[in-house]
Amino acid sequence: MTVRPITIVGHRALAQRTRRVREVTDELRTLVADMFETNDAASGAGLAAPQVGSRWRLFVYSCPDAEGTLRRGVVINPVLERFGGLELDEETLEGCLSVPGEGFPTARHRGARVTGTDLEGNEVVVEDEGGVLARALQHEVDHLEGSLYLDRLTPARRREALDAVRDRGWRADGILTWDPREIEAAEV
Repeated sequence: MTVRPITIVGHRALAQRTRRVREVTDELRTLVADMFETNDAASGAGLAAPQVGSRWRLFVYSCPDAEGTLRRGVVINPVLERFGGLELDEETLEGCLSVPGEGFPTARHRGARVTGTDLEGNEVVVEDEGGVLARALQHEVDHLEGSLYLDRLTPARRREALDAVRDRGWRADGILTWDPREIEAAEV
């Protein structure tokens, strides 16, 4: 397993829709193993394939559900269902490994369910209501659609987020990835 560089906002992989996985190959298994390793190294709640420069429609997750139980897995070709009300808690900051070191209140549905398959081709259903996992499921599927959580911010928060991204200087310095083995997210 290898820790892969994580793409940063501005990288073209983050703005593209992903391709459906038709077959689980050894290359895909390696990608998933590397994504778990990368997510763990970065202390992430989840990681979608575009965040490591891949166009496949899959993500890994490792975060607590509403009961506080750590849930960990992979979902290939996920289909997302949102339920419960749309909530915006000004005290809850959502972050993203592709916008390292930043976090902003983001409106998300209280509950989410994804269906898809695992690496063995078995059906997977992952569901949560009110926990970090519910937010992560929505967040990761957004990545697979070519969208970042910044796109879901209120106009004022979006301006604040874009200013923060500009102030970090990634685009001006030509920085499109970061390596969680070498630096903490807050320091990128």
